[in-house]
Amino acid sequence: VQLQASGGGLVQAGGSLRLSCATSGSTITFRAVGWHRQAPGKQREQVAVIIRGGIPSYAASVKGRFTISRDNAKNTVYLQMDSLKPEDTGVYYCYAKGMSGREYWGQGTQVTVSS
Repeated sequence: VQLQASGGGLVQAGGSLRLSCATSGSTITFRAVGWHRQAPGKQREQVAVIIRGGIPSYAASVKGRFTISRDNAKNTVYLQMDSLKPEDTGVYYCYAKGMSGREYWGQGTQVTVSS
């Protein structure tokens, strides 16, 4: 399984970006799909995840501003990021967890929010 993330970039505070993660496997078969991020000097943290039942979960720091969704027909997972803040800056990674529990990671995409 391969994951290809895209959509990062430079944006001013208050702006929006949409990240995409195209998977080589069917998103329907994954136990979970989601996004993590790693800010400079900090540990990687989970940002948003969709469990197989379709229930999204968000980190407290992004709740109400970020929306995770998936298009099963396109095998793609999205992360719509609105009202961006400088502290949202980091490298964003998409991931998927198979039914066996194995995890798959995409390459990161840089998001930079200027103040």
